[in-house]
Amino acid sequence: MTVRDWLQLLIVPVALVVISLLFTAQQDQRQQQIENQRAEAERELAEQRAQDEALQAYLDQMSTLLLEKDLRNSEAGSEVRTLARARTLTVLRMMDGTRKGSIMQFLAESDLISRDSSVLVLTGADLHEAILNNADLSRTELSGLDFNPPPYDGSAQLFGTNLSDADLSHAILGATDLHNAKLLRADLSYANLGEAYLRGANLSDADLSNARLHKTLLYDPRFPGDAADLSSADLSNAYLKDATVTEEQLDQAKSLEGATMPNGQKYEEWLKDKEGRGEDGGERGPS
Repeated sequence: MTVRDWLQLLIVPVALVVISLLFTAQQDQRQQQIENQRAEAERELAEQRAQDEALQAYLDQMSTLLLEKDLRNSEAGSEVRTLARARTLTVLRMMDGTRKGSIMQFLAESDLISRDSSVLVLTGADLHEAILNNADLSRTELSGLDFNPPPYDGSAQLFGTNLSDADLSHAILGATDLHNAKLLRADLSYANLGEAYLRGANLSDADLSNARLHKTLLYDPRFPGDAADLSSADLSNAYLKDATVTEEQLDQAKSLEGATMPNGQKYEEWLKDKEGRGEDGGERGPS
């Protein structure tokens, strides 16, 4: 037999061997993927279980401090307050967004973060990715809290949340979803609301003085009848450059003195130009 005859004779078995090896490799790869998915699911389940246990332990500890140590009526700077703050800050770092929301609701309902008599100072609390949708946090002390640290990925969700009369001064709410939130009479002075979504939010009588509202969406052309309510809001010295807002909304404000308007002009200059145009006003978006 010639070399060519031998090659022709060997082609079929060699091909079968190659196909078998490829099939085995694919099977091994598929099996590895299944094992990886199973391991990931088990890891996530274990993490969820650990968070549930940590949350329950925290609630038990706080109940003890409330019922046995009279945390609510304790002295400022007392050991019981220090312990409660340390436990709260620690557990918030461990929780996912939904559980962070549950903790904040618990603190509010327990009158531990009341604006009038706050027991726990939450400065430095990790509220990244917190989900507080439709929660009632009215009259709470939330000043200086960081809901969405850089790079402001919009992970915090507070849409529909009741934050009426809450103290949110100096809070970081950049790119936070606040549509339909209730912020009546809320103190948002010096707060960072850059790129926040505030369609349908009620900001009546809110203090937005010196607040940063760069690229904030207060009016969505897709929902023209659902603009944020700025009636009697104090926007003095607020930074509104590139914010999407209508002149009709701005006309509702109590004060715009010293504010930087959506087109980058100071309010006083912007007002002169508006009066010079003699226009009724319209949508004011990025210019």
